[in-house]
Amino acid sequence: MFRLNAVQTGAALCGALLLSGCANQLGQRSEHEQRIERKLLEHSLQIDVGEPPLLELPQRRVRILEQKTFEVTEFEVSRHYDRYTPYQGWRELYEVPLGAGAVVAGVGANVANIVTFGSVPDSATKGWFDYGFAGLNPAMNVESHGRSQQNLAGTDETQLATRKEYSSLPWADRPVSVIAGKQHHELSTDSKGILRLNLLDSPFAEQANISRVGKLQLSVSDPQDDTKAQATLLVSRSLRGKLVEAHGLIFDDLEGDDVAQWVHRVKRLADLGLEEEASELEQSLIELTRNDPELQQEFLQALQKNAGRLAADPGAND
Repeated sequence: MFRLNAVQTGAALCGALLLSGCANQLGQRSEHEQRIERKLLEHSLQIDVGEPPLLELPQRRVRILEQKTFEVTEFEVSRHYDRYTPYQGWRELYEVPLGAGAVVAGVGANVANIVTFGSVPDSATKGWFDYGFAGLNPAMNVESHGRSQQNLAGTDETQLATRKEYSSLPWADRPVSVIAGKQHHELSTDSKGILRLNLLDSPFAEQANISRVGKLQLSVSDPQDDTKAQATLLVSRSLRGKLVEAHGLIFDDLEGDDVAQWVHRVKRLADLGLEEEASELEQSLIELTRNDPELQQEFLQALQKNAGRLAADPGAND
């Protein structure tokens, strides 16, 4: 009976060792990286209405920029990891005999090291002993880098340098609020941050009192931090006097007029000082008559004779 109890006790102890073995600690591993922290110090928007600030022509390009100042700080971050070989009891079935062999080999390596005056490498004289004793230990597995695991042991962070960084970028594809008299319009910049204003085009062309509007109030706002900017563009009295007539010359029905009326429209726009609008109307009429070569030729000849303008169909050679 006593012998049976002793066997059962020994088996229980072995089982406990197999279930509660210790992890084999490996050397600590560290990772190093640089981290950059950017802190916004200043944010502003700038509206450049161009020169002069008084509109004498109906078209104007307005450039809008977004400017930021950052404080940039560089840090070196070091993370330290505790590494270990997790214990798996079933591995003792082959590690114990291998460990015994490694101990014997370690003894032989140390004897050979004495005979050869220390020429045997430490990987044999010490490494085989380390492997052997770890293998013989039933509560610990041999080191294994292949199945090692790790836990974060700590983090160190060192500040390296601090500098200021400036950026100036277009206010691209963003909304712009334009107040013309009592009307409020929402326009948008292009991909280069340019707002193209044209008092003879939508939405101003549909505004009944546009000829009485003496200034345009432009404003932009960034909803993220409520940064705002405003600018005023004045409209000259001379331009306001031309807008209603110019609108009729451009937008009244073209197909109902004859060639003489077409030439009159183009010439009158040029006489008003609206050369860009005159050229655009001229090209529209050339495009309109492209499928009627005789009518187009009549228009071009009349344009040269009565308005002194030389023009050609840009698509004639396509």
